Amino acid sequence: MKRAVFIAGLLLELLGRGIALGAADRFTFSADRTEAVLAQGRERTILSGNAQVTTRDTEITAERIELYGEDFRYLICTGAIRVRDNKNGFILLCQNLFYDREIDFSRIQGESEMIDQKNALIVKGAYLENWGQENLTIIQVGVRIVKEDESGIMTCRAEYARYNREREQLELSGMPQVRWKGDDYAAARISVDLGTDEITLEGRVSGLVSTESRETEGE
Repeated sequence: MKRAVFIAGLLLELLGRGIALGAADRFTFSADRTEAVLAQGRERTILSGNAQVTTRDTEITAERIELYGEDFRYLICTGAIRVRDNKNGFILLCQNLFYDREIDFSRIQGESEMIDQKNALIVKGAYLENWGQENLTIIQVGVRIVKEDESGIMTCRAEYARYNREREQLELSGMPQVRWKGDDYAAARISVDLGTDEITLEGRVSGLVSTESRETEGE
């Protein structure tokens, strides 16, 4: 028993200092309290109180983080979660998060917010999946998206959204609506090129165009 406790303590010390232990990339962690579960087949490490895990490109802080799987591949995070992706330039805020370090995949259930600093976008929804290697984010349920830059403010609502950050493409479905420069658009499906602000409507289409805004722009 003493040997098992010693090995667990040594493992935690090595991990805390950032030893890779065969994982795809080096990572470190810290917390106010750390607990190791040694039961065979259920080995895991639980961080609680100002918990933080840092990998090569990602920083995760939460009230509680549970690490498990081979080389601590999987993370379950709860409470006041903040994820900073330094490689892709965005921040995730939520209360519940599952993260797979090996394939850079995140799943959030519950209200969440993604701040895409690179593309000046704020994304909100009740369910989110983020595939880091593909630069792809799927958002579902009560989707709200706001883009604000020098060209103006664009707001989008839908029940489902597919966002390709690298291509700056946004696809909306499930009663999608877009408001841009005083005009309102609705359709079965709406695609938005965030680089050019081009809006494509498919299926049954409706819109409300503000002529007043057009006259103001022409002055």
